[in-house]
Amino acid sequence: MENGAAQPVIVAIDGPAGTGKSSTSKAVAAQLGLSYLDTGAQYRAITWWMVANGIDIEDPTAIAAVAGKPEIVSGTDPANPTITVDGTDVALAIRTQEVSAQVSAVSAVPEVRTRITELQRSLAASADRGIVVEGRDIGTTVLPDADLKVFLTASPEARAARRSGELKGADVQATREALIKRDAADSSRTTSPLAKADDAVEVDTTDLTLAQVIECVVTLVEEKRAGK
Repeated sequence: MENGAAQPVIVAIDGPAGTGKSSTSKAVAAQLGLSYLDTGAQYRAITWWMVANGIDIEDPTAIAAVAGKPEIVSGTDPANPTITVDGTDVALAIRTQEVSAQVSAVSAVPEVRTRITELQRSLAASADRGIVVEGRDIGTTVLPDADLKVFLTASPEARAARRSGELKGADVQATREALIKRDAADSSRTTSPLAKADDAVEVDTTDLTLAQVIECVVTLVEEKRAGK
């Protein structure tokens, strides 16, 4: 292998909300010159579209019937990840409490997962230098052949504190309850539940700073690259 022409490396980073997944994934991708994909944003985007178009979120059949309609485009630059639906920038719109409350229900619909999984696989396949893909079922379902799989965990208390810090003025206790509820929904769904792949490296971020988590994952990627 020529110097500087590193093999493209596909990194799957999974775990529940509030473990530092997005911040870690973006920083690792930027540091190593890889593309970056936030798969959660894609599920939020399709949820936003369903809500905006008045689709009954309680009705999986109604959701399944229109899962193919919205055109979702993800920009994979870690310094400026973008997401549009039918040409509209939804980066801020998808982070509302309304979307957060509905995303598990929409994500559980098999037709939605099939559609979004195809999008994710095509983006990973077209990433010339490699890509860091973060989500909940990347190592198990979306990219089971990823070069490196990392599963981030943290205590519910630590996750709630981080997440309520992101959601300005949020109540930590309420946030903790919402996170646990969402974990339960995502872990128990029939299609592609939130789960740790057998060959994933688990990193507990409870007592680590973000910089330490990033350093840990970068080291894992570099070791994987060196071993190729």
